[in-house]
Amino acid sequence: MENSNSRKRSRVWQHFDVVSPTKVQCLICSQELVFGNNTSSMLRHLRAKHEQATTPQQSTSAEADGPSGSRKQKLDEALLNLIIIDAQPLSLVENEGFRAFVQLLDPTYVIPGRKALKQMLQNKYRVAKDNAVAEIEKTSTVSLTSDMWTSINMDAYLAVTCHFVNEEMQLSTLLLGIKRFPRTHTAANLAEAKETLMAEWGIRAKVMSLVTDSAANMIACANRLNVRHISCFAHMLNLVMKKSLAQTPGLDDLRTRARSIVGHFKSSTTAREKLSEIQRQMGRPEHKLLQEVETRWNSTFAMLQRLHEQREPLDAALSRLNTTIVPFSAEEYETISQCLSVLSPFNEATVEMSTESRVSGSKVIPMVKMLKHFTARQWTTVTIEVARNLVSKINSNLQDKFATLEKITTLTLATLLDPRFKEVGFCNTSSCQAAVERLTRECANQMPAPAQQLPPAEVTGHSQGNSLWGPLDSQVETQRASSSTANAIAEVQRYLKDKPLPWTEKPLQYWFLQKTTYPHLYPVALQYLSTPASSVPCERIFSKAGEIVSQRRSRLKPSTIEQILFLNKNL
Repeated sequence: MENSNSRKRSRVWQHFDVVSPTKVQCLICSQELVFGNNTSSMLRHLRAKHEQATTPQQSTSAEADGPSGSRKQKLDEALLNLIIIDAQPLSLVENEGFRAFVQLLDPTYVIPGRKALKQMLQNKYRVAKDNAVAEIEKTSTVSLTSDMWTSINMDAYLAVTCHFVNEEMQLSTLLLGIKRFPRTHTAANLAEAKETLMAEWGIRAKVMSLVTDSAANMIACANRLNVRHISCFAHMLNLVMKKSLAQTPGLDDLRTRARSIVGHFKSSTTAREKLSEIQRQMGRPEHKLLQEVETRWNSTFAMLQRLHEQREPLDAALSRLNTTIVPFSAEEYETISQCLSVLSPFNEATVEMSTESRVSGSKVIPMVKMLKHFTARQWTTVTIEVARNLVSKINSNLQDKFATLEKITTLTLATLLDPRFKEVGFCNTSSCQAAVERLTRECANQMPAPAQQLPPAEVTGHSQGNSLWGPLDSQVETQRASSSTANAIAEVQRYLKDKPLPWTEKPLQYWFLQKTTYPHLYPVALQYLSTPASSVPCERIFSKAGEIVSQRRSRLKPSTIEQILFLNKNL
């Protein structure tokens, strides 16, 4: 009989007895369970109800009864990571289909309940936060990014991320917090919330810059915190391009018609299937059309680029469909092509400056220089009036928006300290010279102060205020201060005269290798090269938050949202 064989194989029968062919009874609590010729339900009952009453050897058979305690911990950890990484609701463990799937994979695994899973989440959050605090303690300076978000419940949230160079000489990003923000979004309230968060993490004295959009309350908040404010490059470039696209005569009509074509193929199943059919017949990739999004300029670029790429199958599909939509003519496609060539480097810049894993703050000034250079060169390559007007508008808006870019201390010093750019990254010679002077002062500040180099008064036998020796002491101090400045000038000039690195090299790795060659510039480089170019890291947090705070899980507590996002970002 199967029952007798099961009793021989598993020690679980020490705690159960058969009461009928289909039922067993627990000898500890007398609860009856359905019995289906295996011990899985009995094992789950013991682990859920009587874990303290049974030893690991009694509740689990090494030969046949499934995971040991350590393996169960690993499975619980993997389940929790599934919730965190894939933004799944905690209620997943109660879903019938999921439980059936796990039962089939491993009948011996007892799925933790929702409350147990939430406790595991809280424990993991505490451990991860302690590790993150310990990591930040090892760095001397950090930069922050910040942004606001509104959930589907119309709750406002404030997010702050932290950027620094870690011990492995890599750019590191941590989510410090994403807090529900029920108060009005005034500069004072924002500053108070960020002040609290910085104190919680122990970084108040380490913050050197705050990167946000150019909203007045965000700028005023940075001023209240007495922290350098850096306007997000991605937001600034987005404003330049949206304004330029809107101001270009003739382009607005092309965009309107493009939106209409894309909208038709997205709303009509017949049209979408016809386009796919023709794409297969022509041997083209079955790429879907992309619709323009009002808030992102590069969605316009993506829409026009995809239409131009699929122009032949698209025209063929429109000719076979019963629609009043008129396809673009050959001349209009040529106009789109020239506009795309004008927009292409700006799209590349948008993507490049949104990265988190590479040094980006030092690229802002050189990138604007290259964009201006490229725009000026377009006058000799584009021939169609619409494209030429687009070049003109972009050039004018670039000049206006980034007129004072080379006066921002953080960005200018980051550019000089990036061994790929140095002085070559600047447009304006006088701005470059001013940046070199600021860098020299920063370098001199890293050198021992003159007062620290003087022997103590007890040794010299006189005080600095002595009427006889005072003038001599002052002269010595002045000479030593001059010596520090001279040494700083020499170190900075030696660095600037070195051959620039190729574009593919890593600036942080360079400074790690040269830290003994330029001992006083090295800490300054780590300080400024950690500044991000944009607040995109916060926007990515909110993209994930939108997945977590969804219709399926709209009642999550703000603390639980923060814990999930913190672990999702920082694991």
